Amino acid sequence: MKSAAQLAADQAAFWNGPGGKMWLAAYDRIQRGIAGFGDATLEAAAAKPGEKAIDVGCGTGMTTGRLAAAVGPQGHVLGVDIAEALVEAARAQKLANATFAVGDATTYAFEAGSADLVFSRFGVMFFGDPVAAFKNLRRALKPSGRLVFVCWRTPQENPWGLVPMRAALPHLPPFERPGPEDPGQYAFGDRTRVERILKESGFGAPTFRPLDQPNLLGRDIPDVIENLGKFGPLARLFAEATPEQVAKAKTAVAEALAPHATPDGVRLAAACWLVSAPQH
Repeated sequence: MKSAAQLAADQAAFWNGPGGKMWLAAYDRIQRGIAGFGDATLEAAAAKPGEKAIDVGCGTGMTTGRLAAAVGPQGHVLGVDIAEALVEAARAQKLANATFAVGDATTYAFEAGSADLVFSRFGVMFFGDPVAAFKNLRRALKPSGRLVFVCWRTPQENPWGLVPMRAALPHLPPFERPGPEDPGQYAFGDRTRVERILKESGFGAPTFRPLDQPNLLGRDIPDVIENLGKFGPLARLFAEATPEQVAKAKTAVAEALAPHATPDGVRLAAACWLVSAPQH
């Protein structure tokens, strides 16, 4: 079993290596797929003029820009991400009331008691030590501050990811599946685990709101198949497979997704938690 430090190091290596490159390559598709979840989370965060906010796992800064517009010129947003390439892309926005930093939320030296809001769109599931990370983020909040984030629920509740994966896996080399406490896309799917993490971190009682909506995988089956190797779990597995294995896996995925193809694109159900918690 890997230590929290090893898990964190693995995440840093991935996002500063192939992960960051794949994210940028698939940026437009990813944004289209998760836009509705991001909008709902920003609405729940309700950033107000003059507030200070922290955007955790800010990526290329799209949500940071939205928060910056909400807090206005008298407010400020700090976007933090572990991937240097993504932060560089975020800085290119040249937002007047936002700054960006490369760092791990577990160890980053946030100004204590300075923020009104800690926000994250799909950025908190990858912490090597989630309790330590949330403790650090809580220290950054004012006593009146609040935490708002969105995370995926379980794989079984997310056919958009599960259907392609189940179809492809029989044709790909075996791989080590993440443990229940390991960082990853669905690491916060278990509500009980998230409640435990936030309680141990010192936050007040969290509220959980289920968010369910279709996720657009692509405009048609060929588009989805072309994108499979650009970002996500299957992209990682394809990188370790032979061309013949990848071809068989893609054929199987195309067959599995065929019933979900519509004139408006290939869409499957997606499910998230929208989580809010007071500082204490």
